[in-house]
Amino acid sequence: SRTEINNLIDKYSEQAGLDVDFVKAVINQESGFNPNATSKCGAMGLMQLMPGTSQGLGVTNAYDPEQNIQGGTKYLKGLMDRFDNNKSLALAAYNAGPNAVKKYGGIPPYQETQNYVKSVLARYDRIKGGG
Repeated sequence: SRTEINNLIDKYSEQAGLDVDFVKAVINQESGFNPNATSKCGAMGLMQLMPGTSQGLGVTNAYDPEQNIQGGTKYLKGLMDRFDNNKSLALAAYNAGPNAVKKYGGIPPYQETQNYVKSVLARYDRIKGGG
């Protein structure tokens, strides 16, 4: 249920040292809070983890909300650390991969990634503002 998912988001965001609202904005963008979501490129679950990423995070079932959020928040926290807590760069890396962000020295010039970053940050601002 949505309540259970929110409880898991609270738990693992806190554990990872991430802003709960930021994680909610990412999940909303990635899967619309659908634990069974699968993207055309094979990303799975609430935080849309790729199979290789899941494996690296010790996630055995990416469709299990608890494992997905635990792995996804750990991954997102790693990106936040890597990009000096810059949300835009961490989001770009989450969407396009950290190497693309490094290669371009910022948000890559991909339309999808640029829209993704804008959209997540706009939603984050709305959640933060209580909207």
